[in-house]
Amino acid sequence: MIYGIADLHLDYSKEKPMDIFGGKWINHEEKIFDNWIRLIKDEDLVLLPGDISWALRLEGAYNDLQRIDKLPGKKIILKGNHDYWWQGLKKLNGLNLKTIFFLQNNSYIYYNTAIVGTRGWIPKDSEDFDDQDKKIYFRELNRLQLSLESVKGNVDKIIAIMHYPPFNIDLTTNEFVSLMKEYNVEICLYGHLHSEGHRYAVEGNIEGIDFYCISSDYIDFIPKKIV
Repeated sequence: MIYGIADLHLDYSKEKPMDIFGGKWINHEEKIFDNWIRLIKDEDLVLLPGDISWALRLEGAYNDLQRIDKLPGKKIILKGNHDYWWQGLKKLNGLNLKTIFFLQNNSYIYYNTAIVGTRGWIPKDSEDFDDQDKKIYFRELNRLQLSLESVKGNVDKIIAIMHYPPFNIDLTTNEFVSLMKEYNVEICLYGHLHSEGHRYAVEGNIEGIDFYCISSDYIDFIPKKIV
């Protein structure tokens, strides 16, 4: 089985309570871990597209990553906009975590299903989108292409994960979706949206791709079965 859940927002230091976003977030870590242990087996794959830990440095995030590493299943972790601890793959892989694969400019094959992705960025029709945003946006688009191109050989299915939704403010698809279509992506998962932001969630089959919003509060902190 393949599951997905984004925006764990773990905080081993207990200095960043998430209930400022509403009562739904009270004890959210316990909800996630309890549901995870109840649903997920060691042979399953869990896709985690960003905002994993509030830690600012890698040594701080290590405790949260260890907690994830000890949970059942294999995990694919992607960088989110709050993952300031994220380092290059050499440092991340040097942590020697046994069940975690870090996704950046690469891909992962699970039973002939390819997992690709990138963080993404704010949509170009955002009111405050500037030249710096444009630079990041197209860098992220290039990273998605590198991830897609890293898939070698024939696979049955391609799943793309992103942190930011691949949609404009007006909820139309953007260049990230165009690129996914070019490479025959079948499923796309994204997170980032919380509370009032849920109104920007777009789901269903659009232009031949099945989209799912898997922000943890959007799916009631229950990992969502995808495949």
